[in-house]
Amino acid sequence: MGGFLLFTGIVAVAVVALVGSYYLKKKRREGFALVARQLGMEYWPEDPFALLAEPFALFQKGDGRGIENVLAGAYQAVDVKAFDYWYYDESTDSKGQTSKTYYRFDCVIVPIDAACSPLTIDNENVLTRLADALSFHDIEFESEEFNRAFNVKSPDKKFANDFADARMMQWLLQNGKGTAFEIMGDRLMSYRRKLSPMEIVTLLGLSKAFLDRVPKVVYSLYARPTPLAPQVNQDQETANEAKWLAGHYTPDAPDAPRAEPLAPPEGSV
Repeated sequence: MGGFLLFTGIVAVAVVALVGSYYLKKKRREGFALVARQLGMEYWPEDPFALLAEPFALFQKGDGRGIENVLAGAYQAVDVKAFDYWYYDESTDSKGQTSKTYYRFDCVIVPIDAACSPLTIDNENVLTRLADALSFHDIEFESEEFNRAFNVKSPDKKFANDFADARMMQWLLQNGKGTAFEIMGDRLMSYRRKLSPMEIVTLLGLSKAFLDRVPKVVYSLYARPTPLAPQVNQDQETANEAKWLAGHYTPDAPDAPRAEPLAPPEGSV
């Protein structure tokens, strides 16, 4: 009897947990859909953009990961995508039992009209200080206050210094607490630990403000490549120009059939 009651109790707890999880997920989706309507954006409960394919370092963490609750559209004239992101680390104890530890974030991706080197700007914490002590040093700047507050990493130190100028550092000191920024190519991603749907608006505003403070030198020194013009057959064009100058060049119709030579009349020599 005791075993039956224990089993029944376990089942009841599992059912309550399952129902509670479904309810919370449903409420969160409804919250995102409401924010989307208020901002004039579109909403998808699942990721339609394959955002995990973006090469951000955050998307490489963990043993598994996913994206859901995606907002997309224009925010203050900037094309944005905002979403829930999670990853988990899997571990095994001494008895062979596996467990998963989940980490949840909310992210915003906006475009930058530049070809940027990889750059991360995160808040300094115990883990980043430990990494620095193990020789994984971050980039140091002239401002000691900024160095104490933020951990900056990039394979291109010059780019990092060009990007994080005095104006940007001051803005980050005033507004960047609790937010991490990752730049990769022509994309900027801002992210925080899991937020409520309404708090996503704050992260959108921070992303736009960060973008507005990207130094002009970044756009000039690290400009995106200009698309190449279609190649033209230069020899043919030169020949056509010579014919036109000689007065006997008429462009052919695109699909005009080539004229066949006339056969000589029968009986002619």
